[in-house]
Amino acid sequence: MLGIPLKDDDLVFCKPDGKPLLPNTVTHAWIKQGAHPKVVQERLGHAGIQITLDTYSHVAPGLQESAAKRFDDVLNGKYNKHEKEAIENLG
Repeated sequence: MLGIPLKDDDLVFCKPDGKPLLPNTVTHAWIKQGAHPKVVQERLGHAGIQITLDTYSHVAPGLQESAAKRFDDVLNGKYNKHEKEAIENLG
């Protein structure tokens, strides 16, 4: 897309200095961003969701706290426009 021809050894994901990332870096980033485990499972090609959950649940220990905070924010009216629309569409 940039008009730069790719070579066989070019990387899709790399560090700013061009060195390769560790193999699970991208997957860990998905989990830490709160990507739904089913989406991660499909992207990684895991046969079942349990494989994904067993493999990556340790990566994001803050998921419980994050979910609790989002729930608290909704209960206290502290949510963004998209969350507000989703809540209004529920009922």
